[in-house]
Amino acid sequence: MSFYEDEQLTVSFDRTVVTRFWGYMKPYRLWLFLSVLSTVALAILEVLPWLLVQRAIDSHVMTEDLTGFNTLVIQFLLILAGIFVLRYSQTWVMMWIGQKIILRMRLELFRHIEYMSASFFDKNPVGRLVTRLTGDIQQIEMVVSQGVVQILSNLLVASAMVAAMYIIYWQLAAVLTLFLIPLILIIRRFAQAQREAFRDQRIWMARIGAYLNEIITGVSVIQLFNRQKKNLQLFDERNQGALNSNMRVLFWFAAFEPVVIIFTAITTASIIWYGGGEIVRGAITLGILVQFLGYMNRFFWPVRDLTERYTMIQGAIASAEKIFAILDTPQGIVDAPNAKPLETINGKIQFKNVWFAYNHDNWVLRDVSFTINPGEKIAIVGATGAGKSTTMALFSRFYDIERGEILIDDVPIKSMPQTWLRRNTGIMLQDPWVFTDTITENIRMRDSMISIDIVNTAAKAVGADTFINTLPAGYNTQVSERGANFSTGQKQLISLARVAAFNPQIVLVMDEATASIDPETEAIIQAGLATVMEGRTSIIIAHRLNTIRHVDRILVFHQGELVENGSHEDLIAKGGIYTQLYEMQYGLTSQ
Repeated sequence: MSFYEDEQLTVSFDRTVVTRFWGYMKPYRLWLFLSVLSTVALAILEVLPWLLVQRAIDSHVMTEDLTGFNTLVIQFLLILAGIFVLRYSQTWVMMWIGQKIILRMRLELFRHIEYMSASFFDKNPVGRLVTRLTGDIQQIEMVVSQGVVQILSNLLVASAMVAAMYIIYWQLAAVLTLFLIPLILIIRRFAQAQREAFRDQRIWMARIGAYLNEIITGVSVIQLFNRQKKNLQLFDERNQGALNSNMRVLFWFAAFEPVVIIFTAITTASIIWYGGGEIVRGAITLGILVQFLGYMNRFFWPVRDLTERYTMIQGAIASAEKIFAILDTPQGIVDAPNAKPLETINGKIQFKNVWFAYNHDNWVLRDVSFTINPGEKIAIVGATGAGKSTTMALFSRFYDIERGEILIDDVPIKSMPQTWLRRNTGIMLQDPWVFTDTITENIRMRDSMISIDIVNTAAKAVGADTFINTLPAGYNTQVSERGANFSTGQKQLISLARVAAFNPQIVLVMDEATASIDPETEAIIQAGLATVMEGRTSIIIAHRLNTIRHVDRILVFHQGELVENGSHEDLIAKGGIYTQLYEMQYGLTSQ
């Protein structure tokens, strides 16, 4: 996989991102409307304190008449209290909405990822997906709870301040406007640069997440081959890339506010210089100039706050692009509109002229055809890369074939629901996967429809109870992450008990599941497999040929084609590819 492949998920920001994000906010439009109303009220209230200041200066301080001055102070304090209540209520509501939106968005993203086809996970490392579900979602939550209405509030307050300044003395407001035009152009340039920096930052953070997941998962192999220094070097390259992208973000963030402060200082000096002259000429009073300066300062305060909000919003846009790109990725394998399960399963399996390639025209299977009768036990053998494991993946519809058909009881599997197909197909993998939960929940996969009695019966049938009953907590024993507190053989027995508990009609087995365990445990597993496969159509993807002599037939694959078909004795007698595999594996002759 390309190191830069996650950049392919980046989409162009346009109105679609905003429109789609509105879809998440729409259920809370009443609360949003109330927040907007409170924002309008805030904008009006923000104008009043400086109006009272102007009256206090011109009507009381300058005239040395303090009659009614206390009334103005009380009104001033009441207005500040109203501003506090409105801002607190607005902040609480928006944070509540933000949490609700993030809950829905994270659930939707998780659900979408869960149902993606295997090819999606071939191209997207786990660490990258975890970054999308955590860091990117959190970035959006910050904007919803701390950005959207606050930005609107700042814009309305700034607009109210501008309107008030033009009303009280438009000449001073015109001076302010001369400085605003270049400031607006600079803000637009900063916003564009920040967006690009944030996109790059999210890409590098996803790369670090993917790399960490791979390294931590395989740390024992790394230590075994003493590759710590090399991996540190590779991690440092990614870390340096993240540092560079973070520095770009910090550069624009650090430069933005000083620019606004400089404009504020220059504008304030210009207003004082021009306004002072107007006072000397008698055009305005000192109270009006102080009121104007108050409005101007209150105007630049939301502008400075917008610098932080802008930075936050640029990061959220970059995160939203990544998230929506995943949500827009087709599921890959979907059920047919009229998909329906079989009423009963006899277990007949057919591959008819099947062609498949993971990459275009690089065929893994070429025109493969065979039939497995109900209850028949079949082994598929061949050299590495012959297409054995691919056959299992195609039958379970982890991938869809390019040409041909796969059928169960003469019905194409594409006409069956995927959930039903997999529910009736038991798979014993060579790398058993267990979850951080009790043994009981691992066996029944947290399916409450499978009772404890069924779990116990299944474990006993495959021999897993031989070690489970020796544990202090028995079936309630907690399984550590990746089953670290159990041996490979014990995890295989749990996995085998899981297959038995779900009672599938078709069983697929990787014989390497028992390749790395002790003979005693292997004997238990082989006996359990025989129990599970009894009376069921079974396919064994075989690597060790001595484990498949008991099967009814053996299918021999070579370079993606089915080249031989028959019993062990028949294939040995033919002296073909199976015979060569047998002799190479055991150093024997065909005699």
